[in-house]
Amino acid sequence: MLSEQGSKRRLSVGFKAKEQVLPARQISLITSNPSTTDVAGRLGVFPWGFTEDDLKSISLKHRDWGQAWVLLSESNETLDLEDFADLVHGSRDALHCAATWLSLKDEEQDLFRFKQELISPRSLQEIRLRRQERRRQQLQQSRFQRWMTFLSAKENPERRELEPLHREWIEQLIRFSSGGLSLNDLSTELRQSLASLRLDQNRGDVRERLVTLGQLDPHQLTSMASSVWSNGFNAEHMAEAERLIQSCMEDQPGDSERTDLTDQACVTIDDSETRDIDDALGLERLADQQLRIWIHIADPGRLITPGSPLDLEARRRGSSLYLARGILPMFPTTLSTEVFSLQAGRRNAAWSTWVDLDSAGNITASGLCRSWVSPRYRLTYDDADELIDFAPPEEADLSDLHALLAIRRQWRVDRGALLMDLPEGRIRCRNDHPTVEITEPSPSREMVAEAMILCGTVAASKGIENALPLPYRSQLPAELPSAAELERLADGAVRFAAIKRCLSRGLMGTQPAAHFSLGIPAYTQATSPIRRYSDLLVQRQFAAMQTPDGGETPLVTESLEAILRDVESAIREGLSITREDQRHWQQVWFEHHSSERWSVDFLRWLRPQERLGLVRIEELAIDLAATCPSGSEPGDALLLEVSGVDSLRDQLNLVANPQGVR
Repeated sequence: MLSEQGSKRRLSVGFKAKEQVLPARQISLITSNPSTTDVAGRLGVFPWGFTEDDLKSISLKHRDWGQAWVLLSESNETLDLEDFADLVHGSRDALHCAATWLSLKDEEQDLFRFKQELISPRSLQEIRLRRQERRRQQLQQSRFQRWMTFLSAKENPERRELEPLHREWIEQLIRFSSGGLSLNDLSTELRQSLASLRLDQNRGDVRERLVTLGQLDPHQLTSMASSVWSNGFNAEHMAEAERLIQSCMEDQPGDSERTDLTDQACVTIDDSETRDIDDALGLERLADQQLRIWIHIADPGRLITPGSPLDLEARRRGSSLYLARGILPMFPTTLSTEVFSLQAGRRNAAWSTWVDLDSAGNITASGLCRSWVSPRYRLTYDDADELIDFAPPEEADLSDLHALLAIRRQWRVDRGALLMDLPEGRIRCRNDHPTVEITEPSPSREMVAEAMILCGTVAASKGIENALPLPYRSQLPAELPSAAELERLADGAVRFAAIKRCLSRGLMGTQPAAHFSLGIPAYTQATSPIRRYSDLLVQRQFAAMQTPDGGETPLVTESLEAILRDVESAIREGLSITREDQRHWQQVWFEHHSSERWSVDFLRWLRPQERLGLVRIEELAIDLAATCPSGSEPGDALLLEVSGVDSLRDQLNLVANPQGVR
């Protein structure tokens, strides 16, 4: 000891005389200084004239320690250090006392307890527990080291080689990178591993590491993790789907009451890639030269019964999701694209709405029934546009139908409907290669959209007439910019942006109300029961109302509201996934085109204090947020470029400058 410092002691320790300051309670007396005059400055010199090799040379074997434990256990003795050294070594000198002290302090020494300078044998049970715990810790350390080797690897190790715990950690990291878990939700070991590699500060770094290790698809959507969409349909769902496929040709309840419209000429109109066909249109020429519009909607409720596994799964999903890489359907594909779909040349179960309009577009009569239909043709929008434009005498129905629905469209405009049709660009992805696909407004698209609105209007009116609770859609009135203000804005995207910012979000509830932007007093979506669960609910309510003796009764308001709460929650989740999907693939697309520049129109400010505005790339038909020049006005022409993009970290920074300035 060199000096005392209160409760601490300053010592010269070991053969190298390393100075340390230790609390007095941590210092044990092994043996007294044999000389009253000479004090050694370190080990290895008089009076401590032994070396490290001397200590190693007299270390005992496991057998010697075992014999000592048996002796003390039998006698149940407790010895001090010198007596114990004499027992195991046969000597009390400093060398043997030091060697004994070191052995007793070894963490892997299990046989003896060394406490308050006394040594006693441990029980056999305690020895076993200590050895089991040490083995557990060794395995844990080894497992953690393997994990660290994997996590810091430069290459792409196979996931199947991971241990079950490590696979569980991978799933936790995926959820952490998606925001589904916080750092504190992770296990201590997992947090330690992230901290040691400096990955604990940024979720994007964790996501990038998982992608590098081949444990995460770089295009996996974070909002989809742990959602109903993260897994496909399970075995029970697929078994039920197969059963429905087998039974679809058999008679089902209510089939005999369906109206047979298979002789009526009707067609389906969709994009060329669409496989889940919800609707068909027809035109009936009445005896008085009156034209009657027919709108046929697929009837999945013929096979899907309320409360069945597939029905409950569809409710959990709320709707089909249309993502850049494909469709995540509300029902299994074998049903949505085959059994439920309105296939041309086949007898299909449907709900059919007929509507008579007067010359001004008012509804003079309408009806709704369950039916059988057989579409003559499957047309693409391009096919339908040609038939509308050329109106061949043998195929005049589409041209006449378009003219009728154009009158109805004007009827809505006269009552305040807002028509804001623009080309719309979406990112589509094939083989992980993103492209921009632009949908242009066209006569056939306008016609189909108007027919769907008309069908929903009729369904809402029938619901009101029969006091039938339905999932009505509505929108509160909005105070729009004055006609003079709008006239000062360029027609198209700039003017529409000024209008859209004034509109409120659409609402869904069981009480009918006006829909402001559609210009109609009441409305319900009723035309996509294969893709939207709320549309299936509309059909079920009418089915229960029309067949009161069939055992089913319409849902009362409270029951319908409870279901709609679940459906709305699912739809919000689906919208979040869809938006993230488009945002991600936009980022990937801009990564591939980061050196390009685009002419854009400034639409409006989003956060002017941050110079964040909304611009439209007309070439791509896409609206995007970008940093814009201060003082920008709607309609200003700007030049857009990429200042930074990282799809793994969900980052896209666009900067718009005045034309001619970079």
